[in-house]
Amino acid sequence: MSGPNRVLRAGDRGDAIRDLQHRLIGAGHTIAPGELGEFGTRTELAVRDFQTARMIRVDGLVGPETWSALVESGFALGDRLLYLRRPNLRGDDVVELQQTLNRLGFDAGREDGILGPATDVALRDFQRNAGLSVDGISGPATLAAFRRVERMAAGSVASVRERDALRRPAGIENRRIFLAVDLGYDQIGNSLRRHLEAAGAEVMHDVSGSDDHALAGRANRWSADLFLAIRTGDAPGWEIAAFTTASFRSEPGCHTAGTIAGSLELANRGSAPRVVGRAYTALRETRMAAVVCSRGPGGDEWAANPTPDADVIARAIANGVRRSFTEPATDPTSD
Repeated sequence: MSGPNRVLRAGDRGDAIRDLQHRLIGAGHTIAPGELGEFGTRTELAVRDFQTARMIRVDGLVGPETWSALVESGFALGDRLLYLRRPNLRGDDVVELQQTLNRLGFDAGREDGILGPATDVALRDFQRNAGLSVDGISGPATLAAFRRVERMAAGSVASVRERDALRRPAGIENRRIFLAVDLGYDQIGNSLRRHLEAAGAEVMHDVSGSDDHALAGRANRWSADLFLAIRTGDAPGWEIAAFTTASFRSEPGCHTAGTIAGSLELANRGSAPRVVGRAYTALRETRMAAVVCSRGPGGDEWAANPTPDADVIARAIANGVRRSFTEPATDPTSD
């Protein structure tokens, strides 16, 4: 998606800011009339509120992830024709399409707002069953058919599939784990890789510092069983995040986030990291269970051991990953 060629921030002025503000207003946020064309206090507050609602990084800056989310939020189902293309169409209208197909029993995959092959197959399957022309295009005829059969919906097939994904074979042996480690976390990353490999996992250790889109692509191409990132966060203390939106969550990801948080809590004598749902690009675009472990400034959850050894943290995370492949699923998300 095209957008500003720079990160927009407080103090900026000009046409790009007006565009940003109009999109924020369209998403239901209020901008003070006196701030139009200027990235002022109310605009930054609106950006932070939007980021919070979309479950992405809350920093008040408008970079590629926030801009893409703003653009996608402007689409409702029926605003445009939806079909499989490259690059994949993205937007809230795609989420609505996926929700509808899943609710009607046609497995469109994760409700991530990305129209990929699974959604295309589900759409064509619906059209075939509804007696429509099977063209893979969600247009007026398909939407009318949705409305006719909506009352027959019995529950989301995607939710059932996500729960079924928890019934994976026990054990970490021979699992493929894509480990993405940010600069500054190399001691934890190196130790974590050793512990995971000692447990029998195959690890791809990525320290490239690439953006989330590139990392997700590599993990997908490698057919990883788990995507695990260690990075700096924007909230105080440790936060363990799995893919979640207002209508969907990755059950395997949430399960893994919970076991990692539990192991970190035990390693630090009872101080618990926060387990949260987020829609970061890395979590949204990966096609396997995915968890982002981030540590922001401040926080007192490591008060019992203010400077824990990197190996203590790494061993705890590795134990959490191992447990995720053997223990029954729980519901750890706190927000």
